[in-house]
Formats: sequence, C-alpha cells, structure tokens
Amino acid sequence: KVSSRRSAARCGVPTVPGAEGIEDAARARVEADRIGYPVLLKAAGGGGGRGMRRVDAPGELAAAFESARREAGASFGDERLFVEKLVEPARHVEIQILGDGRRAIALGERECSLQRRYQKVIEESPSPAVDVKLRRAMESAAVRLAEDAEYAGAGTVEFLLGPDGSFYFLEVNTRL
Repeated sequence: KVSSRRSAARCGVPTVPGAEGIEDAARARVEADRIGYPVLLKAAGGGGGRGMRRVDAPGELAAAFESARREAGASFGDERLFVEKLVEPARHVEIQILGDGRRAIALGERECSLQRRYQKVIEESPSPAVDVKLRRAMESAAVRLAEDAEYAGAGTVEFLLGPDGSFYFLEVNTRL
C-alpha cells in the first residue's frame, strides 16, 4: 500500500492526506494532530480492514495504535502503520483498467460502497454517484497510474470519493 501511494503521488494521482511508516504512537499522534481528526490507522503491509482503526480524538490514539499494530503484525508480519485523514462520508469507486505494459485504457467504473467489515457486498456499474466529468477525471488518473507502473493485464484502481466530488487513490488490484 505504501509503495503504491508513492507511485500515485509521483504521477499526480490524488492520495488521502497522511503519513507512512509510523512505528510508534507518539509519531502517530503528531501526524494525526497535523492532519486533523478523525483519522484512520492502517496496516502498511496489507488490507481487507485488518489492522485498521478509526480514531476520533487524541485520547483514543494510543490504544488504537497498539491494537492496530498488533493486528497488522499478526496478519501481515509487518507492524508498520500509516495514518490518514478519514474521508466521510465516502464512496468506494473502482476504475477498471487494461494495460499492455506500456499503454493502458479505462473501461468504466464500479460502485463498491456497500460493504461489511471493509469487504464489498455489492458492486454496481456504472456508479450512480459519478457523472461524465468525474468519470473522465477518475479514468485519467487510473490510466496515468497504470502507465507509470507499466501495468500489464486487467486490474482495478480503487478510489475513495468524498462528498465534495474529490477522489483519492486507495490501491490497485489485479484481475483475471
């Protein structure tokens, strides 16, 4: 997740404000104070909601950090976390891509906001929250990222969509 966030930032794809490589609660507190609450603590080495904790106030951070760190270590063998601003309410929108290792194309989006325990329950295409202008912007960002990574094959570029129409890169997943 951390390296893909760096790649996204390098090619101008927006990422959620945050900080990576957090190894202790004191640094997490400094970064959360800088970003502003609420924040999410997330496992640097994995996903699926494992090692993720919401923190609404400074007094909750130390306990949430230790809990997230333990779960991240047990799940992924990596206790490092990153902290990012919680975008809420947010929608989860994925852009489908195909790449040949040099060029990439976007094939539309899926709405994946209906989730349980951070796992998608229903995927809907096209997303009812995405208009033509936003679709073009998200597809352009997904293609830039895929081409920068020299992506070959089918995949999805996942984004958070904020209530103001801003979108932020989450991750890329391969597809068959």
